[in-house]
Amino acid sequence: MSRKMKASPEWTGFQESRPYGTKYDLRTDFVMVYGISDDLPGRIEGWKKAGYTIHLMTGVSWGEYQDYLYGKYDGRNHWDEAQAERGGTHLLHGKDVPYMVPTISFAEYLASHIKKAIDCGVEAIHMEEPEFWAAGGYSEAFKREWLNAYGEEWIPPHSSPDAQYRASKLKAAMYYRALDRICSQMKEYSLVTYGRTVRFYVPTHSLINYTQWRIVSPEALLVSMPSCDGFIAQIWTGTARTPNVYQGVRRERTFETAYLEYGIMQELTRGTGREMWFLHDPIEDNPRYSWSDYRKNYFSTVVASLLHPDVSQYEVCPWPRRVFEGSYPTEDGTGKETIPGDYATVLLTVMSVLRDMHNHEEAEAGDVYTSGVGLCLANSAMYQRGEVLAPGEDETAVFKYDGTTTADLLSPSQQELLDWSSFYGLALPLVKDGIPLRPVQLDNILTFPGYLEDYRVLLLSYEFMKPEHPGIHQALGQWVREGGVLIYVGDGSDPFHGVQEWWNNAVSRKRYDRPEEHLFESMGLGRNPQEGEYHVGDGAVLVQLTDPAALSRSEAGAKQVQSNVRRALAIRGEEGQYKERGHLQIRRGPYLIAHGLDETQTPHNVRFEGRFIDLFEAELPVLQQVELKPGDDRLLYDLSWTGQSEGDAAILISSSRIREERLEASRFSFFSESPSDMTVSTRMRLAQEPKQATAGGQPAEWSYDADSGTVLLRYAGSPEGIEVTVEW
Repeated sequence: MSRKMKASPEWTGFQESRPYGTKYDLRTDFVMVYGISDDLPGRIEGWKKAGYTIHLMTGVSWGEYQDYLYGKYDGRNHWDEAQAERGGTHLLHGKDVPYMVPTISFAEYLASHIKKAIDCGVEAIHMEEPEFWAAGGYSEAFKREWLNAYGEEWIPPHSSPDAQYRASKLKAAMYYRALDRICSQMKEYSLVTYGRTVRFYVPTHSLINYTQWRIVSPEALLVSMPSCDGFIAQIWTGTARTPNVYQGVRRERTFETAYLEYGIMQELTRGTGREMWFLHDPIEDNPRYSWSDYRKNYFSTVVASLLHPDVSQYEVCPWPRRVFEGSYPTEDGTGKETIPGDYATVLLTVMSVLRDMHNHEEAEAGDVYTSGVGLCLANSAMYQRGEVLAPGEDETAVFKYDGTTTADLLSPSQQELLDWSSFYGLALPLVKDGIPLRPVQLDNILTFPGYLEDYRVLLLSYEFMKPEHPGIHQALGQWVREGGVLIYVGDGSDPFHGVQEWWNNAVSRKRYDRPEEHLFESMGLGRNPQEGEYHVGDGAVLVQLTDPAALSRSEAGAKQVQSNVRRALAIRGEEGQYKERGHLQIRRGPYLIAHGLDETQTPHNVRFEGRFIDLFEAELPVLQQVELKPGDDRLLYDLSWTGQSEGDAAILISSSRIREERLEASRFSFFSESPSDMTVSTRMRLAQEPKQATAGGQPAEWSYDADSGTVLLRYAGSPEGIEVTVEW
């Protein structure tokens, strides 16, 4: 078997901390039973009886670990291992739930509980969210780790850029150590004890989100960890609605941010052999929004994820109980309401589409889009996100950001830090112009040969990150000499240029003031080339001596980014290949996925002609014309798709899981599985109008569309499955 060692396909799954319940039984391939509490065996057994492949998920940085904190586990109080900010206050996820410093002792504690899950027969373990806040680094446990790692007494992280960078780099290394220790130890335990392999995955926010929210995590380090089998990209409305600045306007841009987030997670594992699931959440952790708000933003994240075709596995919902049983504010704010029935049906339709996505590759798009443009991003971006005190600045003015902090609580300098405009100033102008920009995981360049082969143009700046190895410049130089065009943007103003790293530390053979000096010198341009363009081999380097954050503040800044890429393509002899589009779209099998871009120079509607099933509507209507307006998201089933199976009858789409399809002379039947207390919509192709339809032996609601030759069936859902028959 492959490294995945799977007994059955695991295209879709979800996580749930509650015991089995019919209202939130989503009928996916696997379930991640959450948490290592004493009732774990019973919860596992309940989901196993429902037919699920069982995984375990638990937090690696926080959780209900009070027995460890208060000494019940080993007789020693461990509160000194709670992450603390510089005023001494613990960084908490909840009452008595601190974010932990990942000490060896804490890793051993987690391993002792994970053994119990392996004893219960789980097939995979998900160690969720290895997170160390940039504001942390002041606990006694971290001070001990600093002494062990650096051989010197702890230095307060806020005291200098170098101290902050070194502290954050240590934080990432500690979580790598903890995960490597737990995963390796538990894989050995499972093999020795039971003769079977258990897989280990890391559910994690994107590098983009962690950097903006000022959280440090191992991220790209884990791709090279032998015991790590893959990741879940934890991206949802809660991360993607974090405001950013474009053309001087700070606001939520859920689609664009999600598109970039999913993009960097796709690139994290592309070509590495590791697995990746994309997560979607129909709501979010913040319970103050209405269902219409959740719905709009959910659609944006789904479409953003599907525009990245190298991933076709999905976590379709975290905490489905809070979706299907929870109550949220009404539109008028006078009370709360449970999920509208139509939205529940749509959610299950989308989950069905996600389950089918692995069957379909991206259709050829021809030269419609400007492909092969990337923006480099490295793990080290997370290392530059802590506050550094200026002389005389208040030492108590620390802040933690999780996407919910309001602007009126922040100083202008804090707001500037949180906007992270040095990244978005380069990224948003291209996405807004309809360029399918890919964030490139710079750390992978050295590790995985051929990683840059798909790229024609790369944007790079060391004003918000640093290269962690000089070999990265050799790889970039080779790519340029073979025909790539590198656009470097930076004015050298970042104070983190002076950190003690390979380009300027005491053991450096040559010392450089800034890492780009080494990059330029390695390509024969001298250390400090003037602004302009330089031919290197068959490729070129464009140098723009500008702070990339400044490009986010005006229309002129956005145009400069777009102009740079246009010029780079012209240097390659591809003048005219820069194609502005008012929308982004992709075809994956029968599915047409599109988003209409707003904030463009010439906003316009896009029209799709043909016959399409609208998958974002509960009754799966057939449309002959679809208009895509700026800001709209569309997920459509194209009835003209040539890959459909032949025959008189076939299911096209359903908000349920379909099994045991049987076609007889004039009768078609199947079993439909879905959560209870919902209405299932199923649209199937049928050459003639049916005479009758039943679900569970009772008459089913149906309507026939002669123009498309399809019939819509509507009936009550059941996780046990009900037999549906159509006769004609």
